[in-house]
Amino acid sequence: MYLLIPAAGMGKRMGSDRNKLLLTLMGKPLLAWTLQAAEASQKITWIGVIGQSYDFPDFKTMISQVSLTKPVQLIQGGDTRQESVYNGLQALPSEAKRVLIHDGARCLATPELFDRCAEALLNCQGLIAAIPVKDTIKIVDDKGYIQDTPDRRQLWAAQTPQGFEVELLKHCHAQGRTLGWEVTDDAALFEKCQFPVQIVEGEETNLKVTTPVDLTIAEFILRQRLTPQ
Repeated sequence: MYLLIPAAGMGKRMGSDRNKLLLTLMGKPLLAWTLQAAEASQKITWIGVIGQSYDFPDFKTMISQVSLTKPVQLIQGGDTRQESVYNGLQALPSEAKRVLIHDGARCLATPELFDRCAEALLNCQGLIAAIPVKDTIKIVDDKGYIQDTPDRRQLWAAQTPQGFEVELLKHCHAQGRTLGWEVTDDAALFEKCQFPVQIVEGEETNLKVTTPVDLTIAEFILRQRLTPQ
């Protein structure tokens, strides 16, 4: 299975003036934890890291320190996540038929989650990892008034990895560029093109590290994992 990791953003909400994936969590860059999980996955055989060229020296050092045995390719990113993934798809090896896309900021994803998504992708066109919503969700207008309360039994919080047939996703990205669609994840492009997207059970601990509070929570989760029981 082929894996693309979008890692081209900045850490503005983290209060950082650099790529937040280079911030450290228990002595290692956030991206290093993601790479370690990909290395430990039984299904992933190739990794593409999509970033900005000025971060490539740091990425190369990190890859060396993690001691990856799987091939890793650095891919020039775009101005948005959507553009970066588009670039990543063009850089996939020609033999790639299916691909997982995983945000580098979700640095606590486990090898088992990667494997579960890779296995499920063999039997569908597209999927996302997701977890059921626990909170009651309110739909609010631009004046701050509640308009509706959807049934949370039908609501899932999207995570990554997200997985797709490569040619179909390339088609969706091309369509998005032609029609000017702006989306926050690849599943939304798939949905707009009327392709089915399946849910795969995600992980409660697979949080996206966006703010300093998230970093603190991630460290707590990681310490719990690494502490002998």
